[in-house]
Amino acid sequence: MGKKKLSFNDLQNSSTPKKTLGWFFLVVTCIKVLLFPSYRSTDFEVHRNWLAITHSLPLSQWYFDETSPWTLDYPPFFAYFERFLSILAYQVDPQIVHLQEGLNYSSNKVVFFQRATIILSDLSLLYGVYRLTQKLDLRMQKLIWSLVIWSPMLLIVDHVHFQYNGFLIGILLISLSYLEEGRDLLGGFVFAVLLCFKHLFAVAAPVYFIYLLRHYCWGGIVRGFSRLLIMGGLVATVFAFAFGPFFHLGQIQQVIQRLFPFGRGLCHAYWAPNFWVFYIMSDKGLAFILRKLGFNIQIPAASFTAGLVGDASPFAVLPRITPSMTFIMVLLALSPCLFKAWKNPRPQMITRWIAYAYTCGFLFGWHVHEKASLHFVIPLAFVAAQTREDAKHYFLLSIVSCYSLFPLLFEAQEYPIKVLLLLLHFILMRSGFSAQFYNRDETRATSGHTKKTVDQFESEGSLSVDVKNNGFVIGLIERIYLAGLVVVEIWGQFLHPLLFGDKLAFMPLMLISVYCALGIMYSWIWQLRSIVKSH
Repeated sequence: MGKKKLSFNDLQNSSTPKKTLGWFFLVVTCIKVLLFPSYRSTDFEVHRNWLAITHSLPLSQWYFDETSPWTLDYPPFFAYFERFLSILAYQVDPQIVHLQEGLNYSSNKVVFFQRATIILSDLSLLYGVYRLTQKLDLRMQKLIWSLVIWSPMLLIVDHVHFQYNGFLIGILLISLSYLEEGRDLLGGFVFAVLLCFKHLFAVAAPVYFIYLLRHYCWGGIVRGFSRLLIMGGLVATVFAFAFGPFFHLGQIQQVIQRLFPFGRGLCHAYWAPNFWVFYIMSDKGLAFILRKLGFNIQIPAASFTAGLVGDASPFAVLPRITPSMTFIMVLLALSPCLFKAWKNPRPQMITRWIAYAYTCGFLFGWHVHEKASLHFVIPLAFVAAQTREDAKHYFLLSIVSCYSLFPLLFEAQEYPIKVLLLLLHFILMRSGFSAQFYNRDETRATSGHTKKTVDQFESEGSLSVDVKNNGFVIGLIERIYLAGLVVVEIWGQFLHPLLFGDKLAFMPLMLISVYCALGIMYSWIWQLRSIVKSH
């Protein structure tokens, strides 16, 4: 057969993906700018204070300063990043980086400057998305871009609440793109850089270690040992650049204490929707029953439902949980994935494995923030377009995870924003997945594959199957569960204040955490089953 000749349209369309991705980014940038005046959390002052610390103090005092309660607790590369931004901030308004006079400074200049830095830093996300999708067809690219670049979770957390998750997740995606291309050395290097920006991404380090050891280093004593030295030396060099100055100053112990403040307790003030929600509720339920039966059960002085971050993890009946116990649970949950990565280290599976690792860390980790769900929801967007079952899983997971972030924006003026963002995301996913799998079915039909065979193949390992011939629809159980989110929201937003007033103020938050935890646990089981059954 002769080679297919490239037409003028083919040559013209070769530059289309970059232009289209640019338009995606431009549209969402306009939305981000419109969100400038919206609510800002304490994280806004946290990062402003870090600008002041890194600009006003010598490096030797960065991890010791306590002028503000929002002390520096990110790894050195992020501190260097803040130092770079502080140079620009000083040109905009010197008060932004003043250690004393800048406390709680909130002029329009500082608001616009800091929000603009998040938009610009999102270029790493843009590049990571481009690299991970550059070999896909344009229809699938647009689907993934809409899920990631227009992610309502990133808009809520970064561009309203205020953080730099898009910047950091972009670095993760760049690392994953190199691994999928088989460029393991670069993938490991970029991941090491990411860890020196934010250490909480280390949850996926065991998967990286096993995968790179098996895929890059394995293959004979000489070859394996030399490659292990190369990879180890590269990672050590990255950490030397990050932590070397503090090691030289004899401050490593202080830096480590800042990075890992285990005294904060098992749960964050607003419970992340993970496994520990069920553990806490079980403890409270058992304590209530035993007190009714006449047992003398002491109620701990610190209360989970007070919404405060304590120095301990108080339980009335069940054993107290320690950081080491959560570490062991995360490793146990990871073990099937580590086994698969060792047995058959396939580059096309690495994104799925890394997403699963962050799901395990979210479910079983110590003092997990609800915002950490971004670490697995964003990577899973690249998996979602592969099969109809992956899409169904992602559809439910992304809605539940986004809804779990609603309590972050608790002021009335932001309520329409978060509801509208989630509804638009729902519509985009529904239409995008329908178009993706309807067109795929047409293509397969013309290739001689029967629709029945395709559906049977894609439904293997599913927890709930309900697929129509002409598009995308989730199962009955998932539809009922998502309808329950509406009930939870109506209760917390309208009925609870009407019936209870200011009493039991934490109950709506608790209900959101518990209900969303069911969805996240469903996702974990689905991912685990999918990984175990993969070949």
